[in-house]
Amino acid sequence: MISVERTMLVDRPVGEVMRYLADFGNTPQWDPGTESCTRLDPGPVAEGARWRNVSRFRGRRTELLYRLEHYGPERLVFVGHNRTVEATDDIAIRASEGRTVVVYRASLRFNGLARLAAPFLRAEFERLADAVALRLPVVVAGP
Repeated sequence: MISVERTMLVDRPVGEVMRYLADFGNTPQWDPGTESCTRLDPGPVAEGARWRNVSRFRGRRTELLYRLEHYGPERLVFVGHNRTVEATDDIAIRASEGRTVVVYRASLRFNGLARLAAPFLRAEFERLADAVALRLPVVVAGP
């Protein structure tokens, strides 16, 4: 399993940040690896909401189906899967002196033969997490 974590400070109130990040369809705006993320069901964003996420990693496109597993006042948990990987995006959000602290944790558990590649992919996922940490606060803060 590969896990990465980044802590970011966002110049927006907690409620706005939570609502923005709860809609996983916004992911292409703040995750440089995500090409598209389409909601699969209607209605308000709530636990159980689902998205189809298409990402590019090491030159290859990959598709995961994500579900919002937890939507709490200070935490969001999205779980995505396909036949080779299960991805968990765990996002903690809290107020701090008029700003918002976002702690983003991404974990990837590979299945089958893909598990053998996991140790060789860590550096690439660390670079992607660094890119998210640079981009997310700027995008969420907006103009």
